[in-house]
Amino acid sequence: MLERYVKKILASRVYDVAVETPLDEVPNLSRRLGNRVYLKREDLQPVFSFKIRGSYNKMAQLTDAERARGVVAASAGNHAQGVALAARELGIAAHIVMGRNSPEIKISAVKNLGARVLLRGDSYDEAAVYAQQLVQQHDYVFVHPYDDPDVIAGQGTIGMEIINQHGGAIHAIFVPVGGGGLIAGIAAYVKYLRPEIRIIGVEAEGSACLTAARAANRRVKLRYDSLDLFADGVSVAQVGKEPFKIARRWVDDVITASTDEICGAIKDIFDDTRSIAEPAGALAVAGLKKYVALSGVSGEDLIAIDSGANVNFDRLRHISERAELGEKREAILGVTIPERPGSFRRFCRLLGKRNITEFNYRYADSAAAQVYVGVQVASEEDRTPLIDGLRKSGYEVQDMTDNEVAKLHVRHMVGGRGDGDREEILYRFEFPERPGALLKFLGGLGSKWNITMFHYRNHGAAWGRVLAGFQASRGDRRALSGFLDQIGYRYWEESENPAYRMFLR
Repeated sequence: MLERYVKKILASRVYDVAVETPLDEVPNLSRRLGNRVYLKREDLQPVFSFKIRGSYNKMAQLTDAERARGVVAASAGNHAQGVALAARELGIAAHIVMGRNSPEIKISAVKNLGARVLLRGDSYDEAAVYAQQLVQQHDYVFVHPYDDPDVIAGQGTIGMEIINQHGGAIHAIFVPVGGGGLIAGIAAYVKYLRPEIRIIGVEAEGSACLTAARAANRRVKLRYDSLDLFADGVSVAQVGKEPFKIARRWVDDVITASTDEICGAIKDIFDDTRSIAEPAGALAVAGLKKYVALSGVSGEDLIAIDSGANVNFDRLRHISERAELGEKREAILGVTIPERPGSFRRFCRLLGKRNITEFNYRYADSAAAQVYVGVQVASEEDRTPLIDGLRKSGYEVQDMTDNEVAKLHVRHMVGGRGDGDREEILYRFEFPERPGALLKFLGGLGSKWNITMFHYRNHGAAWGRVLAGFQASRGDRRALSGFLDQIGYRYWEESENPAYRMFLR
């Protein structure tokens, strides 16, 4: 199998449009991790992503008859732009199905490349179903984003370039994983020529379809309502059939990374290159850092694929908020302090010279004050003595560093509480972020249930997020859940969340 793919990779026609991207050593990250860290800069491709390689290689090999039929693809971003550019260069009519919640910047980019954009559904799966309907109706050629040998071979040219550019001993190559086309192509080439090099996949925690497949020894499909939405470029429910044939034998390990760890990796890349990776683009760096921490490897050459830079500018606000948490350099704490003069000063004195990154408080009780505080720490290990020290000094401390509701919503809402005599149930929602979506959400709630709290913040992403409280008794929970099910948006009950109980209840 590997020999067949190596031949296809060597014969790939990617360089009609793609460039051989540099393999850059990043000095700051190398120094911090005690290894020589290199970035393969696929963010420097003409469409700011590696996807152009696979889509062009696939389309360049179509027959004249197939080109005349036109192509169709389903994608929310990078693959769409790759297909659109390839179609323009090859003179092929391209029809791109994108989710209705796709960011306008990506829709515009695809249109500007000359492709026809059709907005359907809110996910890749929904868009792909419609794309297949177009194939049946119009006989278009479907260009798959990852589950196609020619696409895999195109992506595999990255592995060929790495071997040619580096020349020396490489301990491991870290590759972001969505559907698996990129890691399959790189693994096929590298393992054939240099089997001693470790190939390590990196997945977002909420989209770890390759991890699930390896554990089951077969492809499994993740539930759509559990998929990670932050690293949208790798948000795939099931690894591709063809990529898994390669990955199950030739990928050495797979690591998962959290949203905060990805944000920290985006900051690392920026610090060394002054470029801004998209979340999926920084995924490999997040995995590389985690691998070093877990394995203790030092003095080795480690390579991460910086796979893309198609990030909405508005998302940077959310990324910057979470980057220090991802670097394990910030702790988010909920602390109860006595409500009397001098308490805040005493509390701050206990923190010593640590930088306070956030402090939220409002008078609510004559005996005790609830403080939401962000504190700079040197590392994850430094967080424990900080909390232990505060508790030994008599403070009640709740560690909220890993609490999504606290970091995403409550930090912006601290200062108000509901009526203590009124029963309240709290829910967190996610819904497609497109014109009219919030209005639809509010309209769906109607007037049956009294809303006691509502927090919405646009993060420039494809999904909007709401935290809402409803005046309802515990006995009403089943009826309320049934009502919310009818609205059709993803939701989670958060009534027992400690961040809510401390600051908002």
